Amino acid sequence: MRVVIAEDSVLLREGLTRLLIDRGLEVVAGVGDGEALLKTVHELAEAGELPDVVVADVRMPPSHTDEGVRACVALRGRYPGLGVLVFSQFVEERYAGELLAGSTRGVGYLLKDRVADVREFVDAVVRVAGGGTALDPEVVQQLLSRSRRGDVLAGLTPREREVLGLMAEGRTNAAIARQLVVSDGAVEKHVSNIFLKLGLGQSPEDHRRVLAVLTYLNS
Repeated sequence: MRVVIAEDSVLLREGLTRLLIDRGLEVVAGVGDGEALLKTVHELAEAGELPDVVVADVRMPPSHTDEGVRACVALRGRYPGLGVLVFSQFVEERYAGELLAGSTRGVGYLLKDRVADVREFVDAVVRVAGGGTALDPEVVQQLLSRSRRGDVLAGLTPREREVLGLMAEGRTNAAIARQLVVSDGAVEKHVSNIFLKLGLGQSPEDHRRVLAVLTYLNS
């Protein structure tokens, strides 16, 4: 699994690099700003070596506002199969929404406190690289608060909202069952009800789980 890290703090960048290498991942490049991230990924892609995932700070030089996330959005537009995991000190709802506006597949958004949890961070990198989703629970909570201002999810029960929120974090049905201390069958029933209430019928061309999460995040 090939990773590019974008973080302007040399100490943190080197720490993340060593952490991932120690767990068997290949860090092919480390950069300190958004422009360098774009240039590096483009060069790797042209050489036929597009990485599996980019791990990037939201705020990087020169302005330390949104260079990191803007670079990631641009890379996702050009390379849809590229996994992108961004992290920031605080929940920045606008940036999270911008990153998730297209598709939640292969996307992650973590708070830096979560990065300090080594196991959880590495699991998130691997999940995003494989096309999954990894959203910090606090990010999901803020996006849920925003979604309550609309009526798209009004028909869901509190438990169904809770299950959908965990789905948005990238959890599997089995992981949701463990989190809520219920049976796998109970979670499957909740998920089926969510699909039904959101009008997501079975289709070979659509991934209902992804569509449900997108509805949740964009409502």
